[in-house]
Amino acid sequence: MGSAMADREHRRALAGFLRSRRERLSPADAGLPAGPRRRTPGLRREEVALLSGVSVTWYTWLEQAREIGVSRQVLHGLARGLLLSPAETRHLFSLAGEAPPDGARPEPARGPGPALRRLVDALDPHPAYLVSATWELLAWNRAEAGLVGDPANWPVPGRNLLRRVFLDPAMRDLLADWPGQARMLLEQYRAAADRHVGDAEFARLTDELCERSPEFAQWWRTHDVAEFRPVRREFDHPRLGRLSFDYVKLAGVDVPGVTLVSCMPADEATARRLPELSALGAAAS
Repeated sequence: MGSAMADREHRRALAGFLRSRRERLSPADAGLPAGPRRRTPGLRREEVALLSGVSVTWYTWLEQAREIGVSRQVLHGLARGLLLSPAETRHLFSLAGEAPPDGARPEPARGPGPALRRLVDALDPHPAYLVSATWELLAWNRAEAGLVGDPANWPVPGRNLLRRVFLDPAMRDLLADWPGQARMLLEQYRAAADRHVGDAEFARLTDELCERSPEFAQWWRTHDVAEFRPVRREFDHPRLGRLSFDYVKLAGVDVPGVTLVSCMPADEATARRLPELSALGAAAS
């Protein structure tokens, strides 16, 4: 994709994000009087401009994806006026082509080395795996195979966690709260995908999931984003019953774009079943 087209896609992503955040705010949220009845939801553009300290015309051009520059000072004003969360603020800066306030920027990924793969194996019987920026499964241990099925038996195009969650009926049965967990994963992926506008791999995956999963397509249109946070996930395992894990996610400094995810048992019942989980994974492989 050429630079001009990528720039245009970045402006459209920024415009869509701003519009979605504006439409979610009520006058009461922003400390403004309700005024006369509104024909559309959310704040008006002139109200956001006032709250953000920019001109109405300039803000309108932003939502129209016009080719205009945006300073860091203005981005801070927009984040303040739209009451953005820290995650949404970093997302806004990334969409505008600026380093987020904390200076964190994604870097190109490269494959994990043997030491990192051995670390995944060493975490057994705790489920653990490595994923790329586009959620491709790069490595996993026996316990993870026992939990979700051995990924070695999945078709290579399907060896992607988002594809499994949204397209594999078995995952809907395995995840105790499929809608909540699936949507959380999508929002994390959305934040990464919008930072990689113009990346063909992200574009192909997004297009495929929008086409094949009605839930993905519906939630994708909301522009909701989230960052990873420690979360508890529950599974209804077909052999071992209810399992509960606290997820830990670590980014490798020497392998940008590759993430290590490990699952720690959240209760004694799950902890006691870890050896069985690992044994099931060994048998499956």
